[in-house]
Amino acid sequence: MRLNRSHMTLSFIIAFGLATAVAACSSTGGPSGPRRDPNLITAEELSEYATLSALDVVRRLRPRWLTGRGQGSGGMNRPQVLQDGTRLGDPDNALRSIAVSDIESIRYLSASDATMRYGTNFPGGAIVVTSRAR
Repeated sequence: MRLNRSHMTLSFIIAFGLATAVAACSSTGGPSGPRRDPNLITAEELSEYATLSALDVVRRLRPRWLTGRGQGSGGMNRPQVLQDGTRLGDPDNALRSIAVSDIESIRYLSASDATMRYGTNFPGGAIVVTSRAR
């Protein structure tokens, strides 16, 4: 009986090890590729859209960023755009004026994250554009 119990324990350990290995392989990419950060557009993603404006890229890759959050005095609050720390304003005008070829990354910050980093008046969050070093 002791031999059977040790075989069961060994079988369990092997099965657990295989399940762990399969889970590790599937979470690091698999056939669909690596998981992307929903709050970041990387230089790699941007390289596919070099001829578009930043607004067009955000509309294609992360359209949720452009939707208003919560109720403001004039309706929905929209995110503010900052480029290299300078506040540019609403996303439609600000992102339309930025060429993708000039961008290193674009990141979305929630209202609380934007307020902690940049101060008040970010009820819709912030879209932060980091330019390429020249």
